[in-house]
Amino acid sequence: MENYSEEQIHKVLKAYENKRQREKEHYERKKDTEEFKKKNRANANQWYHKNKEIKKNIYQNNKDLVLAKASYNYYFKLNRVAEFEVKFPQKYKLLQENHYLKEKKPESSTSNISSSSLAEPSV
Repeated sequence: MENYSEEQIHKVLKAYENKRQREKEHYERKKDTEEFKKKNRANANQWYHKNKEIKKNIYQNNKDLVLAKASYNYYFKLNRVAEFEVKFPQKYKLLQENHYLKEKKPESSTSNISSSSLAEPSV
């Protein structure tokens, strides 16, 4: 960048912007054609079949976490989080370990911020 003048840098940036604009316009014209849709679907289908086992493993590894989140959200909507914690301690612990829940008891945190320091300064 040190070897380019301001005009040259501006010219390169303008050329890049124009190129991106042309590419966007080309895509917008092309995306609704049947040929493009068929080709795009074929590529997606090929990718899916090629990576099916990888995705399956990811879903299996996250299965317990997803179920725990769903259960927690159900109890949260009913304002029964304490009941969830008592009924499903393993799920609650899993959610805490994965940082889905905030700190269990914020008042017992190590930061000692006084309430006066949180108040807005008077004008």
